[in-house]
Amino acid sequence: MTPPGTNPKFEPSVAVNLLNPSIMVATATDTTSGVPQIGLYRSLNGGATWSNALLPLPAGFTGAEAAVVGYAFPSTFYVSAHVFPGASDGTTYLYKSIDNGATFAPPVLIAPGYGTYINNDETNTIVDTAQSSPYLGNVYVTYNHQFNVANNGNSVAFLNRSRDGGATWDQPVLLSSDADQVERPDAAVDLVGNVCAGWITVNPTYRFVIRVSSDGATTFRAPVTVSTIVPVPTVLPVTGYAFRVLTFANLSADRSIGPYTGNIYAVWQDFRQGYSNIFMSISTDTGTTWSAPVSITGAPAGSQNFFPAIDVDPLTGCVNIIYYSNQVNGFDLDVYVARSINGGQSFTNTRITDVSFNPNGTSPTPVPLIGDYIDIVSVPPGGYIGIWTNTSNSLYIVAGYSNNVIT
Repeated sequence: MTPPGTNPKFEPSVAVNLLNPSIMVATATDTTSGVPQIGLYRSLNGGATWSNALLPLPAGFTGAEAAVVGYAFPSTFYVSAHVFPGASDGTTYLYKSIDNGATFAPPVLIAPGYGTYINNDETNTIVDTAQSSPYLGNVYVTYNHQFNVANNGNSVAFLNRSRDGGATWDQPVLLSSDADQVERPDAAVDLVGNVCAGWITVNPTYRFVIRVSSDGATTFRAPVTVSTIVPVPTVLPVTGYAFRVLTFANLSADRSIGPYTGNIYAVWQDFRQGYSNIFMSISTDTGTTWSAPVSITGAPAGSQNFFPAIDVDPLTGCVNIIYYSNQVNGFDLDVYVARSINGGQSFTNTRITDVSFNPNGTSPTPVPLIGDYIDIVSVPPGGYIGIWTNTSNSLYIVAGYSNNVIT
């Protein structure tokens, strides 16, 4: 998708035109120019080939990261990103394309940063494409709102909403408590437009927390704990590893008309078994209660499985979860996809990389960063495209497409 051996590219995301799944748009943090910017990659043939470009930075900003792309009917793609003029002043902007990613309008400000006081980072873009939703077309952007940055202050989860296709934005909603420190929030929309927003608290305790809105993100119910979490070490306990592993919330809802419609799936990495593994809890009552967490990988004990991302097929209800794993030889990385067609009761796990890759690439010393997440999106009916960072030669983006419908 992007060539190896060039300046690093990482933190990828991907979205698919649901009306024409051969059209795909992806983003990443792209340092081709020497500074981090928003990489924009586009495929018109189902992921077989990709064009490569950079989205222009807003005036006054010198870098960008944490870009995430979302799709809206019929041919719209939105890209949110964290942009900055230096090590502070992190601001969230949104780019919009109405021609399947061929061109983008100038970016629109969502959440400004202010010096070393406020930094808005770790964005996510969620669009309501639910077929029975009265809020169809609403755009929701979540972000990690870091405050008192100069003194190693706190961070909270915010959500902002646009009801006019990204042109204007409502007053942001503070989702989490200002007494909690949180990591990158996420959100999911079910078939009738209920919005489930979630985040991971990392202080004073580790837990996965959600709040649900039944009125298009105008108001949210009180927070509910999905599960407590045993945090994965920031550096996994493998000799020769130095890259950081942050624990983020991942949410998706079943928007199909199948037997599991309305299910909300919460996925995260957890160290409760003494090694990093991917766990999932399910809510069948719009986020009120959650099932006991279960591992979905079937990976060998002692292997390290991390960076999960989830998406549920809006036509078939198939649950697709992507993640990294070192289970082949205990060091090199591979990418696996876990899939379920019975509402998360059981999963089939498949290795989708042909060749394992060294997380340190060609570096003589362990590297500190391989990006902080990867992504997957369903390609209806029954397929998926996964996107990840390959570390074998610098950092470059790889996409893997499957149209294999499991039964």
